[in-house]
Amino acid sequence: MALTPRQLMTYLMDELNLGQELDLESELFSTGALDSVSMLNLITFVEETAGVQIRAEDVTLENFDTAARILRFAGAETA
Repeated sequence: MALTPRQLMTYLMDELNLGQELDLESELFSTGALDSVSMLNLITFVEETAGVQIRAEDVTLENFDTAARILRFAGAETA
Protein backbone atom coordinates (compact mmCIF):
# COMPACT_ATOMS: atom_id res chain seq x y z
CA MET A 1 0.00 0.00 0.00
CA ALA A 2 1.21 3.48 -0.71
CA LEU A 3 0.03 6.92 0.26
CA THR A 4 -0.56 9.22 -2.70
CA PRO A 5 -0.34 13.02 -2.67
CA ARG A 6 -4.03 13.19 -3.58
CA GLN A 7 -5.05 10.96 -0.66
CA LEU A 8 -3.00 12.98 1.81
CA MET A 9 -4.14 16.38 0.57
CA THR A 10 -7.78 15.28 0.55
CA TYR A 11 -7.44 14.02 4.11
CA LEU A 12 -5.78 17.23 5.29
CA MET A 13 -8.34 19.48 3.61
CA ASP A 14 -11.51 17.49 4.22
CA GLU A 15 -10.99 15.49 7.41
CA LEU A 16 -8.78 17.98 9.26
CA ASN A 17 -10.50 21.07 7.77
CA LEU A 18 -7.29 22.80 6.71
CA GLY A 19 -8.87 24.55 3.74
CA GLN A 20 -8.17 25.01 0.06
CA GLU A 21 -5.07 27.22 0.51
CA LEU A 22 -3.03 24.18 1.47
CA ASP A 23 -0.22 22.88 -0.77
CA LEU A 24 2.47 20.23 -0.40
CA GLU A 25 4.90 22.68 1.22
CA SER A 26 2.48 24.32 3.68
CA GLU A 27 3.77 24.03 7.23
CA LEU A 28 1.29 22.09 9.30
CA PHE A 29 2.49 21.71 12.86
CA SER A 30 5.05 24.49 13.30
CA THR A 31 2.48 27.13 12.26
CA GLY A 32 -0.23 25.73 14.53
CA ALA A 33 -2.43 24.52 11.66
CA LEU A 34 -2.49 21.12 13.39
CA ASP A 35 -2.93 20.61 17.09
CA SER A 36 -1.78 17.50 18.94
CA VAL A 37 -5.09 15.66 18.48
CA SER A 38 -5.10 16.38 14.74
CA MET A 39 -1.50 15.20 14.55
CA LEU A 40 -2.44 11.90 16.19
CA ASN A 41 -5.30 11.48 13.72
CA LEU A 42 -2.92 12.25 10.85
CA ILE A 43 -0.39 9.71 12.09
CA THR A 44 -3.11 7.05 12.29
CA PHE A 45 -4.25 7.91 8.76
CA VAL A 46 -0.69 7.65 7.40
CA GLU A 47 -0.09 4.33 9.17
CA GLU A 48 -3.32 2.81 7.89
CA THR A 49 -3.10 4.19 4.36
CA ALA A 50 0.63 3.69 3.73
CA GLY A 51 0.91 0.47 5.70
CA VAL A 52 3.79 1.80 7.79
CA GLN A 53 4.40 1.81 11.51
CA ILE A 54 5.31 5.21 12.92
CA ARG A 55 7.36 5.23 16.10
CA ALA A 56 7.32 8.16 18.53
CA GLU A 57 10.87 9.12 17.54
CA ASP A 58 9.73 9.38 13.88
CA VAL A 59 7.28 12.16 14.70
CA THR A 60 9.47 15.18 14.06
CA LEU A 61 9.10 18.41 12.11
CA GLU A 62 11.60 16.94 9.65
CA ASN A 63 9.16 14.11 8.86
CA PHE A 64 5.73 15.63 9.48
CA ASP A 65 5.68 19.43 9.14
CA THR A 66 4.57 19.50 5.49
CA ALA A 67 2.61 17.15 3.26
CA ALA A 68 5.73 16.72 1.09
CA ARG A 69 7.75 15.60 4.12
CA ILE A 70 5.02 13.18 5.17
CA LEU A 71 4.94 11.69 1.69
CA ARG A 72 8.72 11.31 1.63
CA PHE A 73 8.71 9.72 5.07
CA ALA A 74 5.94 7.28 4.11
CA GLY A 75 7.57 6.39 0.80
CA ALA A 76 4.61 7.66 -1.21
CA GLU A 77 3.73 7.10 -4.81
CA THR A 78 4.00 10.20 -6.96
CA ALA A 79 0.62 9.76 -8.68
